[in-house]
Amino acid sequence: MRPKIILSLLLLSLVGLVMAQNVQVNGINHAEMIYRNAPDSLNIYFKDSFAFNLGLKNFRFGMKLLGELPKYSNQASELMQELDSNRLLLQWKELYAQYEKDAFLLHAGTTEESFGQGITFRSFEDTELDEDHRLESFLIKYDDDFKFKSFYGAIENPENPGKLDLAFGADAQVSTCEGLQVGASALGFRDYRGMNRYKYRDVFSGRILFSGRNLDAYAEYAISEQYRKADGASQGKAFYTNVDYLISIIQIGGAYKNYEDFSYRLNDLPMANYHDEPLADSSAGGIDEEGWQARFAIYPWDMESLSANYAEAWDKAKELKMSDLYLEASFSLGADWILGFSQIEKLNDIDQIWQKEYYPTISSTFSVMGLPTKLLGEYKTIEKDIATVKSEHYEPKLQMDLGIKKLNLSLTVSSYWQDFESIMDSQYKPALEIKYPVFAHSDLILFAGKEAGGKVCRNGSCRFVAPFEGIKAEFITSF
Repeated sequence: MRPKIILSLLLLSLVGLVMAQNVQVNGINHAEMIYRNAPDSLNIYFKDSFAFNLGLKNFRFGMKLLGELPKYSNQASELMQELDSNRLLLQWKELYAQYEKDAFLLHAGTTEESFGQGITFRSFEDTELDEDHRLESFLIKYDDDFKFKSFYGAIENPENPGKLDLAFGADAQVSTCEGLQVGASALGFRDYRGMNRYKYRDVFSGRILFSGRNLDAYAEYAISEQYRKADGASQGKAFYTNVDYLISIIQIGGAYKNYEDFSYRLNDLPMANYHDEPLADSSAGGIDEEGWQARFAIYPWDMESLSANYAEAWDKAKELKMSDLYLEASFSLGADWILGFSQIEKLNDIDQIWQKEYYPTISSTFSVMGLPTKLLGEYKTIEKDIATVKSEHYEPKLQMDLGIKKLNLSLTVSSYWQDFESIMDSQYKPALEIKYPVFAHSDLILFAGKEAGGKVCRNGSCRFVAPFEGIKAEFITSF
């Protein structure tokens, strides 16, 4: 009862503040209703999130009412066959209060923050994997020529609901001369391991950043020590560097990574490849991997470019290997064209798995009778060899986006072919999305059809979705 009374008093206080002068209020409401047409799954899902931010002079306050009744997960394995009371959620979340004046900031509540590029620490929400790694913390920042930030907070342990993991740290960065900056970080992470005991991890890192007229460079080295754990103390390390250099119309760049026992919940390691792929699908990044990346791009004229991006990675024993390739050409010839080719190859000698997927893509943006139109074609081939059992299949996709005044349409047809002889017998997945601005700041989105899942881009926005067949209705209002 007491939390409800406190929340009611807080909301009444907010109403009083809104009635005052010089108050800025903005936010967004996102409601989603889903009917999933699958006999072995729950059919109806509903989600609504109402988030707002309130600003008064140097103060800001924000919170979100989240209802998941139940939640429709991005992960197909988490979808339910029957309604589960433990998967129903209706509560206020993401509360924060903030004070900012000049270069100084104080923040308390849900926190999104990072040290450097996130190698040592990053508190974030991973929308691709549908995971929330945001701390509830107290944060202090100073952002000027000398930059400093420090936090102390906690996050719920993913394997033990109701138990908290503890994290605290500090980061500093200073400009030493024109274009050159140096920084250092320290982090303590206490990870609950059961029986009212915690594993300890201490992390220390240093970094160098340089930004000049034609050259951008970054390098960071970190060490980690774990102790008070069942299998004894251990040490880890991480090194990452990235360089880009521009010579007239040519840009070249590269990256190198070396990670050893450096994977934990509150960091986000750069993968050093175009598609941001981990070394192995079966394990987290940062356990044992080394790799490099090379990039090249040329911009001969406006709106025209050629680029190439290639990367390789491996573990110490060379039992895990991967390569990542992306080629792209963009030009204007009666329309705006983009030709691309992607290839990802992975080898896992431990589990005797080899996999390669590659797909050319072509997209064209043009106008038909004054209507903006985009056509996209993709032809994906996936080859696998699992314990000497070989398989191969194809996943073609065609998509058309069309704008008719305020109305946006996206029509997609995809399929799954075992071989070319099965083209006529294969099942095709049609999908239609309609987006319309009902009001000045409100969009209605309707989707009907089938989709294979993964990253989808329609009507100017991209998102990650689980395999789906059915109907979705979304109403998004911003203010």
